[in-house]
Amino acid sequence: MLTLLLLIPLIGSLIILPMPNTLESKERMKKIAIVTSLINFFISLFIWYQFDSNTTQYQFVTEFNQLNFCHLNFGIDSISLYFVILTTFITPIALLSNYTNITNNLKFFLISFLVLETLQICAFVSLDLLLFYIFFESVLPILFVVILIFGHGKDRFRSAFLFFLYTLAGSLPMLLSILVIYSYIGSTDFQLISLYDISLESQKILWLGFFIAFAVKTPLYPFMIWLPKAHGDSPLAGSILLAATILKLATYGYLRVLINFLPDATNYFSPLVQTIAIISLIYASFSTIIQQDTKRLIAYSSVAHMAVVVLGLFSNTLVGIEGAILLALAHGFVSPALFICVGGIIYDRTGTRIINYIRGLVTYMPVFTILFFVFTLCNTGIPLSLNFLGEQLALIGIWQENPIIAALGATGIVLSACYSIFLYNRLSYGNLSPYLPPLKDINRREFFLLLALLIPTVVFGILPNILLDSLHISISALLYN
Repeated sequence: MLTLLLLIPLIGSLIILPMPNTLESKERMKKIAIVTSLINFFISLFIWYQFDSNTTQYQFVTEFNQLNFCHLNFGIDSISLYFVILTTFITPIALLSNYTNITNNLKFFLISFLVLETLQICAFVSLDLLLFYIFFESVLPILFVVILIFGHGKDRFRSAFLFFLYTLAGSLPMLLSILVIYSYIGSTDFQLISLYDISLESQKILWLGFFIAFAVKTPLYPFMIWLPKAHGDSPLAGSILLAATILKLATYGYLRVLINFLPDATNYFSPLVQTIAIISLIYASFSTIIQQDTKRLIAYSSVAHMAVVVLGLFSNTLVGIEGAILLALAHGFVSPALFICVGGIIYDRTGTRIINYIRGLVTYMPVFTILFFVFTLCNTGIPLSLNFLGEQLALIGIWQENPIIAALGATGIVLSACYSIFLYNRLSYGNLSPYLPPLKDINRREFFLLLALLIPTVVFGILPNILLDSLHISISALLYN
């Protein structure tokens, strides 16, 4: 099943590759890409159905060692399972979000997103540290080219280079740390590393190498300058993928590498990480309030939410880590929905993302305004949404360790309500902007895209044990073994 999950997007890409660039073929290409990604999503749901949550062992283990220079080793546990499902769920939504906008280089666009899906799943299911690094980095060149070719505005070249250089440079210390681990142990296999006892002094040096890479990808202060620019200038599908799954590679890295293999150093550096997360949270929240570009505003709010995720992960408590995972998944549903609202639906109709030019949308777009309001509330962490549970559990977890950090972290809830409601109010109400022509309400495709993202946010917000039951054992083993 896992081999199928990795191969199906590649098979879809190979089917699309030789097709001619005629109008009929373009429609067929889109359908093949979407059907391929949906098949992959259903396979991931079947893996979830077959998954045994009563063990901490890796399941669906797949090895490929037919070539001398290449030994691939993949498997899923309950930590990686939900990130894999999130990836397969978001890919068809990303493809559908730009269904009518992309006409030039369509073949390259579709193949890029299918290959990105495979590379991300490989990163989440790799059982080898060097393999994890390779797939962690492999998404960079594809996203770089996607922003260059399909992005908006003249500044997209600078944004693409900032994104590429920041994340590539940040990951070099991680590569050095992996090479040091290989020289210590003679292997980069996860299970062998977990059996090896690394001294605290060595752990500290290795930890810093990994942390810099993950801090850039999260992103945390002061490494966050690339994210708003990359979001602002990338196509809508790129923003959706970046917010929903690319940022989660760092969340997964904290869990899989820092907390798992370097626990003493993680405990030693926790106060430092918590301080950085609080600075990131407050800085990003205040930056969000003053933004005039709608996509950049949502991008800065992503930084604030990911800072709360980091607080939960480094709380050293079962409640905090589970809350961080829930909030990461919730962010993967709500942030793409807000990008579809502001960077897709509003931008397609008005041709602008500057807030001052957009006002009184409720006059022409009542259905859209209702859905936009619901997602705005979810973004603030309202009860009955998954965001609420994730934020509360993460903050409860950190409260057990450090009440002052928890109190500062809770300011994020107030600030998030400020910028979210402020944005919604400015766009939706007031006198109709004289710069806007009469606008059409959302169409069927846009409605079902938003509905698909709303359902899991509310269902898991009301029934979180669907996710938590299978997380308990793995997170307990992570903390207490």
